[in-house]
Formats: sequence, structure tokens, C-alpha cells
Amino acid sequence: MFGSTALCYFIPTDWRQLCEITTLLEEFGRSKVQRLVLIFIRSSCVKPFQAASLLAVLLLLEGGMFSSHSLPPALLEKVFQYIDLHQDEFVQTLKEWVAIKSDSVQPMPRFRQELFRMMAVAADTLQHLGARVTSVDMGSQQLPDGQSLPIPPVILAELGNDPTKGTVCFYGHLDVQPADQGDGWLTDPYVLTEVDGKLYGRGATDNKGPVLAWINAVSAFRALEQDLPVNIKFIIEGMEEAGSVALEELVEKEKNRFFSGVDYIVISDNLWISQRKPAITYGTRGNSYFTVEVKCRDQDFHSGTFGGILHEPMADLVALLGSLVDSSGHILVPGIYDEVAPLTEEEINTYKAIHLDLEEYRNSSRVEKFLFDTKEEILMHLWRYPSLSIHGIEGAFDEPGAKTVIPGQVIGKFSIRLVPHMNVSVVEKQVTQHLEDVFSKRNSSNKMVVSMTLGLHPWIANINDTQYLAAKRAIRTVFGTEPDMIRDGSTIPIAKMFQEIVHKSVVLIPLGAVDDGEHSQNEKINRWNYIEGTKLFAAFFLEMAQLH
Repeated sequence: MFGSTALCYFIPTDWRQLCEITTLLEEFGRSKVQRLVLIFIRSSCVKPFQAASLLAVLLLLEGGMFSSHSLPPALLEKVFQYIDLHQDEFVQTLKEWVAIKSDSVQPMPRFRQELFRMMAVAADTLQHLGARVTSVDMGSQQLPDGQSLPIPPVILAELGNDPTKGTVCFYGHLDVQPADQGDGWLTDPYVLTEVDGKLYGRGATDNKGPVLAWINAVSAFRALEQDLPVNIKFIIEGMEEAGSVALEELVEKEKNRFFSGVDYIVISDNLWISQRKPAITYGTRGNSYFTVEVKCRDQDFHSGTFGGILHEPMADLVALLGSLVDSSGHILVPGIYDEVAPLTEEEINTYKAIHLDLEEYRNSSRVEKFLFDTKEEILMHLWRYPSLSIHGIEGAFDEPGAKTVIPGQVIGKFSIRLVPHMNVSVVEKQVTQHLEDVFSKRNSSNKMVVSMTLGLHPWIANINDTQYLAAKRAIRTVFGTEPDMIRDGSTIPIAKMFQEIVHKSVVLIPLGAVDDGEHSQNEKINRWNYIEGTKLFAAFFLEMAQLH
């Protein structure tokens, strides 16, 4: 269409002409096309919704990817334009899903009914895309009060079974944390409300928005009558917020059936560390949760009658809790750091490359001062070092006013976030031994019992796995930047579970921004994150097809 001399100076007037010009890359050289794309992006003819796509082309050119291994620009154009043109429909679907009060935390029949309705809606949506859908009966949940409630079904869905293609399995959940407008929500938590590009509603970012973004990406290929680049499977549950009841047993049961052909597993159930820069998550901390009970008798005491002649349980407990961690956050349990993975130079460089504005982070957190002053120190103590947090005391007087009572029995609660290569059972022994040693030195006549009520191992993945490379390329394509490679300081047990049972590579590709407020009042997802996240998944499918 154009000669080599004219190529540098021609300014295309639409995307079609730009795509035609990119085919001349091999003949005329990458540098000229790079300048061409820059001219196009800066010209007045570009529309706002095309910016991410155009930047994607430039980055692909810079990486030398327009060759036999490149993503087809015409297909990217069609998919991205479809997503842009149908974004209001995607938001409307999210609104319909948010309206379903799928609260799994409160064990009430009405919420269980909503959970069943939510799972039925999701199954119907996937069936309309042509997926083979199985809703697995999960039985009943026995509650401590003797009540029995049905567990919502787990959805297993499949799209495509081409043996020449890779198979990617997406995990998501559609249950939510409790929400009530009287708790401090500015809007009805179950009515998706858009304010300044922010979509407020319970479940918007955790996890209905990301689940829909994946479904929307599939629907774009279907609507355009394009063959899916990879085989796709879904496993979607409705009890994640309540501990994924019975899910591990199902995964174990389906290990050699539903998961037999799966090559890669994707989870999108966490957040970026930034408000605008995307991230890929390759590790999470584990968690060991403890209670320490100190008991004198079943009844409380009057401090005027018994104060001064007792070993008070509260005084013992405060001493025990105070022995666990110092003012700098260092855990005082002997041996607790022995198995922590050593810090490598490569890991240090990873932290240096992450974008984190400390001032913005501090202000958004409303914290006057953190324990550490540098970005690297903060990230390392969030992700790769253990932390100990004291959560509360059961049995103590905590109401307004003055009550001169000596509790006869108190229970302290604390947890330790675990990191590679700490072992849950070893940590349990170390903590128990430490508290027994401290308590024995007090010569108290009270009884002390230490219990570990939860033990979840940390998870870490190999960032050189194929799907990590595909995710990086897809992020460059959609967002025009390298992703932050991050860990998550919290615990996502499902990642470790998939890795250990299914023995496949797991990647976390978050869509939400750091300020989305998952689990809190005024949870939201930005429209931009939701729509660009849909494009990200579409590009990810194509990248996986190239790399598999």
C-alpha cells in the first residue's frame, strides 16, 4: 500500500489503516513503525477508547513480537472494540449479579437461597456461551448450634476440548461478605452505583467483577464468531468467604477427571498494590491462628473482694501476649525465623522495580507512621517475612462504662502469617513451648491451654512458568506497562490447594485497585479496571495460545 519512504510520514486516519501498515514491519523495519504508531497515538484522530490498544501495538513492536509468534492485530482490534462498545452491557450484568445477596458468612436460610440463586444465574450464563456445565451437589453444612444448611453447588464448566490447544482453568467465587447500609455504606451495598467511574457494591471487586470479566472475555470471542484460542474451564464456588466448605474434597475427587486435561490455573481474587498499575501475584502468606486460655474459675470476681489475693487470669494473659512480639514488630518466639527463606539479590531487585508511592500508601491507609521507612522494607515485611498480630481477648469486659470485675477466665487470640519455608506444625510447637515457658516463670496457680485453631501453609509459584510470561505480555498489550510482580500478605488457601492436589501452575491475576475496599464498607471496582480487565483476559487467551 505504501512505499518505504512514505511509511515514516504517513499518518493513518483509522485503526484499519494502522493494522495494514503493521504488516510491512518485516520489510521496512521496526523503528519506522514505532514512530508511526507514536504519531498515530498523538494525532487528533485517535479516540480515547483506542489508547490502550494502540499502546499495546507499540509495545508489541518494541518487543519484536510482530513476527510468526505475534498476536494478530486485526483480531485484537475486533475483540477490544467489541468490549468497548458493549461495556455498558457488562456493567449492567454486574449490577444484576451484585443485586443477589449471596452472603455465605451469615448462616441463615434466606442467604442460602440467594446463594443457590446466584449459582444458578452463573450456570445459566455459562450455558448460553455454549459451555458444558455441571452443578455439583455439595451436600449440607452442619453448624455448631446443630442447624443444618445446604451448601450451594460448585459449578464445573468446559468450553472446548481441542487436544492441540492448551487448557486454562479459571477459579472464582460468587459469595460475598455481609453488608448493610447502616454499617457505613454511602449507598445500598446491593445496588451497583456508579460515581465518578467507580462501581460501588458488595462483591463488585471480590469476586463477582473479576468472574464476569473472564466470562465477558469469552463472550467477546463468541459474539465475533471467533474460535477460542485455548480450551477454557471454570470452577466457581459459593462458599469461599466461609472457608470453601467441602471444596478440597471435590478438587481431590475431580483430580483425574475435570482437572485431568488442565494445563494452567488462574485465580483473580486479590488486588493490585497500586491504584493504576496492574500486577501479577506469585505468592501469598500462610496463617496459623492461636488461642491461649487462662482460667482461674468459671465465674468472674469482684475486684474489691478478691483484688490483691489472686493470680488474675487477665494479668497472666496480658503477660503472655506481651511476650510474643516487640515494639518493632519482631516476633519473640525462639526459632520462629529459622526456616524463613533467605533473601536473594534477584528478589531485592523485584521489590525495587515495584511502583509504590509511600506517601500515597500512608495517606490512603490513614496511618501516621509505619514501622519501616523504605518501600523495600515495607514490601518485604508484608510479603516475605512472618508477622504476628494480636486480635482480641474473649471474656474481658469491653462495654462502655466502668465495671470493677476480675474475669475468671479469658482467651487471647493471635495469629502468625507464615512465609516460605515455614512449616505449620513446627510453628505450633514453637509457639506452644514459648508460652509454656513464659507462663511457668509467673508461678501462677491458674491453668493455661494453647490451641492452634487454623493452620494454612504459604504459597509461592515459579514466575518463569508459561502463564506468567503470557500474563506479562497481555498486561503490556492492554495497559502499556510492565506489571508489578507482587506477593500478597494475606492467605488465599485455594492457590496452595490447587498447586498441591492438581499439580499445575497457578497464577493470580488481580483486576482490582488497591483502594477497592474488599470486605469493607463501600467496596467498589473502577469501571476502567473492569473493562480493561476484560480485555486483559482476552489478550491472555491469545498469549497462552502462542506460548503453549
